[in-house]
Amino acid sequence: MISILVVVLLVPLSGCTGTSPSVSPTVAPEVQTLRLATTTSVQDTGLLAYLLPEFEKENNVKVQVIAKGSGEALKLGETGDVDVLIVHSPAAEDAFMAAGHGWNRTQIAHNYFVIVGPASDPASIKGLNATEAFKKIYAANATFVSRGDNSGTASKEKDLWNKTGIKQPDNKTYAWYKSTGAGMADTLRMADQLQGYTLSDKGTYLKFQKDLSLVILADNSTDMLNKYDVIAVNQTQHPYVKYDLAKKLVDYLASQPVQQKIGEYGVKDYGVPLFYPDLLNKSS
Repeated sequence: MISILVVVLLVPLSGCTGTSPSVSPTVAPEVQTLRLATTTSVQDTGLLAYLLPEFEKENNVKVQVIAKGSGEALKLGETGDVDVLIVHSPAAEDAFMAAGHGWNRTQIAHNYFVIVGPASDPASIKGLNATEAFKKIYAANATFVSRGDNSGTASKEKDLWNKTGIKQPDNKTYAWYKSTGAGMADTLRMADQLQGYTLSDKGTYLKFQKDLSLVILADNSTDMLNKYDVIAVNQTQHPYVKYDLAKKLVDYLASQPVQQKIGEYGVKDYGVPLFYPDLLNKSS
């Protein structure tokens, strides 16, 4: 009788040599999105591109920047369509805060408004304060290009016309008064094309100065201060806004290292900062 030998091959246990235990892959945390409505000047000058990458890296967040005039930015905050704001329209901000739409309003920086125009200066405004300059532009019927939008710059222009005692011109009545309904960079380009005057924040003008023939004619007068605030949207009105992340951005922009970076921005290229930090060397 022939015996049949059956050989059974055993599968090695996981602890034996030859097979490694399976390892679950590491799942990276999901990147969050923070919606920031901001005035065009901090976007057009490149300040946000300079400041935000470090914040995004530290907090695993992508900041979605929506650049609008301050008035439109505040409306987005009022409706809860954004989480946080950077704006420069004090009276509109006061109303926004009084209505309970915002939290943690913090003034992080300032610069100045300037009146720029052709070097020939047909209205002879060079060296005047803003109010007197506006009076002479009006009297000379000199071309003036307005933002004509709901921005902080447009609000400042309206305030300056009020101080002259002259009713603000409109582009339907006065051929010399133009309105772009656009951001600061586009308004500067149109003023340059028409060789007219315009009101601009100084930072945006300096950023685009190399591409313009316009020069600064009224600068640093006491009525031309331009303040920038960061405001978190009220989470009790809009429970779905990311208040915790918004507050982190407020604290980040107010921190000493970032305040120092704000004060350094532009100095290398323009000889002066585009923005002046308001909280540098101040305890929180």
